[in-house]
Amino acid sequence: MNSSPVFRKAFLPWYDTNTACVALLILMFAILGFGVEGVRVASKIDQYNGYVWIPVLLIMLSSSVCVSVLFRMARRYKDRFF
Repeated sequence: MNSSPVFRKAFLPWYDTNTACVALLILMFAILGFGVEGVRVASKIDQYNGYVWIPVLLIMLSSSVCVSVLFRMARRYKDRFF
């Protein structure tokens, strides 16, 4: 006989908890702000115009992580409450 119940809750890894997702969102928004400030500074100084791609890369990567985490959290809340 199979002794495992059908109604068992799904295991949620530590990196997918609400606390970890909120901490990751806060960190990514800080990096996003750092990238925006980097673009602003690099566009003002002519010597740094060739390096604008670095803060733009930071903006793109942190934005993609933010969107991914927000979709993950929205899906979790939708499955929990609806």
